Order: sequence, then structure tokens, then C-alpha cells
Amino acid sequence: MNAMAENGMISTILVGTDGSEAAAAAERYGVALASRLKARIQGLSVVEDCWTRGLREDGLGVTPPPLDALATYLESRAEAACRRLAEAASAASVENSCERLNGIADDRLVERGQQADLLVVGRDGLNADFRTGLIGSTVNGVIRKAGKPTLVVPKGAQLSGPIVLAFDGSPGSRIGAKIAVQLATRTAEPIHVFVDSKDKGRAVARFDEVRGLVGSLPVPVREISSTLGRPDVKIVDSAREVHAGLVVMGAFGRNRITDYFLGSNSAAVVRTSPIAVLLAR
Repeated sequence: MNAMAENGMISTILVGTDGSEAAAAAERYGVALASRLKARIQGLSVVEDCWTRGLREDGLGVTPPPLDALATYLESRAEAACRRLAEAASAASVENSCERLNGIADDRLVERGQQADLLVVGRDGLNADFRTGLIGSTVNGVIRKAGKPTLVVPKGAQLSGPIVLAFDGSPGSRIGAKIAVQLATRTAEPIHVFVDSKDKGRAVARFDEVRGLVGSLPVPVREISSTLGRPDVKIVDSAREVHAGLVVMGAFGRNRITDYFLGSNSAAVVRTSPIAVLLAR
């Protein structure tokens, strides 16, 4: 059982990096958060098997190019990414370690994430300029497979400003409320609680519930509700309006099966938010 499971504290943060500009944003955010929480950073850089194994397993009888140089380059790049993260963490007086592994990046991150309290990944990645999807394949795999809270950082995101807690009464959002309380207490940032209020009675009940979860905090807790539009758009708009530094929400909504197969509010917020998003579970 890890430290967060035992006492509710985030003490170990796993930061995934591939050395890209997008990963640098996740590194900076993860180090800044670890510094505020007095947590430890574990870095992980994965050399993807697809870069070399796919070429070796050519069934067409075509001789592949020399791969040793490519493998050496990829390993050196991963090690350089680890050094960059370690240097940033050390400069912030954050205890840290970093390792290079081979394999499938999202699988490795999820495996190593079991030993941490929080995963931090960049929303984009090394091939962001060439893909057609809205988020990278690695982060998509991580947020679908991870069993731990996962923080997704877009380029340019900064750990500065209020925390927006999107609360829908789901188990994940209740966990998110507890995490938001810890973060607000340690960072001295206010919490803005967002509740979708199409059903007025349900909105009142959710505000009542979240007040009990948040309890008495040394920072302000403000309530936001909205009746019009899509919840994911309203969450992002609310975060922009208050100049939030973080959005916290459940990884899955109240109907988990439907959310997984059809795309959830959390996935939509992750795709579109210019602010880092913590998916609680």
C-alpha cells in the first residue's frame, strides 16, 4: 500500500518524459508541484519498441537498415531526458530519480505508476506535429489504463492560480474533492467548485455533498454553476475565467461504461483545456 493510500498524501510523483517540448511542460509542472507538496519525483523515459522492432520484423523479405545506431540514439535521447528532469528537480531541491526502460510507453508508465501516488504526463508528445488526433497516443493509453490519479499537462500550462474542482457526484469526483483539498491546503490556492446545474435539485444536492467533502479549509471555496451548454466546455470556460492553474475531476463520469466507449467529459476536457487536468480515480 502506498503513502497516499495510507494517509491521503501525495508523496511520490511519477513524471513521464520523452524529451520533447511537450514533455518539458510536464517536467516543469511536476517539479513545481513536487516542490510545493514536499514530494519525491520519479522520472521515466521509455524507448518505444515500435521504432526498431517493427523494422526488424519485416515479412516482405526486404533487408532493414542498420538499427544499432538508431537504438543507440534513442537510448541516448531517453537518458538525456532523464538528466534534464533530474537537473530541474535538483535545482528545486526536490528528491528525485529517473530510469530508462524499453517497451510500450503507456504500458510502462502505468506499470511504474503503481508505485507512485500521482502520474504526470504531457498531453502531446514527440510526434505531436505529425499526428491527426487531438491528444497523443501515449497519454490516451495512460488515462484509459492507469489505476492512479493522472495529471495531464498541455504545453504552456503553469502551476499558478486557483483549483477548479468539477464535481458530478461520481466516485472519481469524490476522490477528486479529497485531492483538491490536499492541493489547496499545500499550495494555498482557492478552490472553485463547478457543478452542472441543468437539474436544479440535483445541483443543490451536489453542492451540499461537496461542502461536506471539502470541509473547513484555510483557503476560500467558491461555487460555480451553469445551466447552458456542454459540461466539458463549461468546465474549461470556467477554468479560463478564474485563471486556474489546475482542473480536478473524476476520470469517469456517473455512467462509467458509456463514458469509456463513447468518450467522456473528462476526455473532452483533457483534449481542449489549456490548463493542466488531474483525473482522479
